[in-house]
Amino acid sequence: MRRFLMPLVWPVICGVLLAIVLLNQFPQLLGTPQPAAPDALSQHASDSAQDTTGADNDSIVRPAPELREATPMPRPGGPVSYADAVDRAAPAVINVYSSRVVEREQHPLMSDPFFRQFFGDETPRRQRMLSSLGSGVIVSAEGYVLTNHHVIRGADQIQVALRDGREALAEVVGTDPESDLAVLKIDLDNLPVISFAQSQDAKVGDIALAIGNPFGVGQTVTMGIVSAKGRNHLGLSPYEDFIQTDAAINPGNSGGALVNAKGALLGVNTAIFSRSGGSNGIGFAIPTNLAREILNEIIVHGRVIRGWLGVEVQEITSDLAASFGLNAAQGVVIANVARGGPGDQAGLRPGDVLLSIDGKPILDPRVAMADIADIEPGSTLPVKIVRDGEALTVEITIGERPIPTPPGS
Repeated sequence: MRRFLMPLVWPVICGVLLAIVLLNQFPQLLGTPQPAAPDALSQHASDSAQDTTGADNDSIVRPAPELREATPMPRPGGPVSYADAVDRAAPAVINVYSSRVVEREQHPLMSDPFFRQFFGDETPRRQRMLSSLGSGVIVSAEGYVLTNHHVIRGADQIQVALRDGREALAEVVGTDPESDLAVLKIDLDNLPVISFAQSQDAKVGDIALAIGNPFGVGQTVTMGIVSAKGRNHLGLSPYEDFIQTDAAINPGNSGGALVNAKGALLGVNTAIFSRSGGSNGIGFAIPTNLAREILNEIIVHGRVIRGWLGVEVQEITSDLAASFGLNAAQGVVIANVARGGPGDQAGLRPGDVLLSIDGKPILDPRVAMADIADIEPGSTLPVKIVRDGEALTVEITIGERPIPTPPGS
């Protein structure tokens, strides 16, 4: 039987293979429609889309947006090194070491009268020396140095070290806690002096170099940019107008220099925003336009002279504005009046709303305080207020702001 079927197998196989070849070459033999040519298919799809668009009235057809093309960025070959700027500025940046003697806490047993009777009034006292470090900037050939108030606060002795290896004791000329600036004086010859830049001309995005003595490792230079200008409402000091930078500023940099790409002083490094104690790329410097004024006031007068109204103010909210009969939240509300101060003598009361001083509208408590501080004491100016829903104008003679009393004194 097997021998009988073998001659029939090969013709069947050949026939099947021939049929497959013919169907691949001529699919119309099966009655299936031929695929449309690519051009015809594209046209068919386009026609279908047009028909659908015409049939659907809710379809939205928008023109392509006009995008603004940037011009190719010029690359003139900027500086690959800021060594020249550092060479100009760094010699004038010094390390500041301050120390003070404090009484150590006595042993708990010494508070017991039984043990105290053995020593009488001559209870043994133990002292220890506390030291802190920071930085400073030599700003004149006479030996004047700018630094931060908090760097030398309460110091019994201040020593400085220059980049060239020289050391000297420093004398405190004066301090201004409200701006956190202090002026020192050193007695050395041939001092390197830094040049002042106009900080108001600095622009966000300009290169900034921070020079100081972080963690006491020695003079260090870090680079960043000017991140922002006019920073305030930070709660660091009553008068705030900081330059913000991402140049690394760490403990020990305080009082050091923030300089531009030419090595000129932009500001005095004073604080950082950090949750770890190290640099997070948010540092603040007191701009030279403010530091210059403080420096001159301290050297010439021995103190900083500021105008004073003798009132404490707070921001006015929409609810407060409505309660005072104001149409909008404008001005500041007086929260307290210092007894015997200029505001008290002019008849200002808590609850009055200050709208303007000498015709200049008041919009923010801190800005208002800074504006008043710039007024020369003894000047008499008109002040517009709202009291019990009624607008009034009173004349106030600006006083001199008293020196703040340090906490605990």
